[in-house]
Amino acid sequence: MKLILILHVYGYCTDLNFLLFQNWNADNHSVHVLTRSRSKAELIFPVKDFPGIVIAEEPEWKDSIRGSTGVVNLAGLPISTRWTSEIKKEIKQSRIIVTSKVIDLINDLPDAVRPSVLVSATAVGYYGTSETRVFDEQSPSGNDYLAEVCREWEGTALKVNKDVRLALIRIGVVLGKDGGALAKMIPLFMVFAGGPLGSGKQWFSWIHLDDIVNLIYEALSNPSYKGVINGTAPNPVRFTEMCQHLGNVLGRPSWLPVPDFALKAVLGEGASVVLDGQKVLPLKAKELGFSFKYSYIKDALKAIMT
Repeated sequence: MKLILILHVYGYCTDLNFLLFQNWNADNHSVHVLTRSRSKAELIFPVKDFPGIVIAEEPEWKDSIRGSTGVVNLAGLPISTRWTSEIKKEIKQSRIIVTSKVIDLINDLPDAVRPSVLVSATAVGYYGTSETRVFDEQSPSGNDYLAEVCREWEGTALKVNKDVRLALIRIGVVLGKDGGALAKMIPLFMVFAGGPLGSGKQWFSWIHLDDIVNLIYEALSNPSYKGVINGTAPNPVRFTEMCQHLGNVLGRPSWLPVPDFALKAVLGEGASVVLDGQKVLPLKAKELGFSFKYSYIKDALKAIMT
């Protein structure tokens, strides 16, 4: 079975890419990684550590997709950075342009060699932010910048040929030891400066790295997985609670909050990623019988840090 992984070289954490490949390779799948920069992709997937992997730059994408069984699209510039007008443009274009290119390539293939499933990442930012509302897959989209990005991102993926099963995974904050949110927070705790960001009342919809890898893998292989599926753990928490658990695991205090103005000074408008949040529930995954390895953040953090 040939599987395709599409990534932005600065996109989703290296651990996610690694574990996806590891799972696929263990099941004897042929894995092609589609990227716009072979040299940068090879830093993530060194040939000596990833035997059998095929790294394809854009002119080779069509040949890689031809005859594949499934495609996983994780393309997208990270959003946890300072948002300038240029960065905001790239955040959107890195998702829309690559997804559109992939959809066109899939749709142009004859039926006999067209992949049967596309798993395309999107994000819980689709719902906008709220301290009081609860969001599931049926909830409407928000009206902020990230919601707009997610709507266009998903809208592009929905143009795939109707014979291709499409699963849209709205991913929350992925928790793993290397990269992502924890990598930025752990150093603060280790110097006794960890604590809630902003008010601490914002919701934190998270998922352990192992669970998002397993959810993506299940979406590839299980024909019941189609449409929108929230990639979040069943028990989101307020940011204050997350910091308390992280502080306990690290043996460090978590009482000193990081004020709004400090984050805004560093991240500008991009501070909204951590100062605002949303309570998102994975109703579809639970209905489908997906088994979460880590349903509670306390257990997830312990597993990551020990």
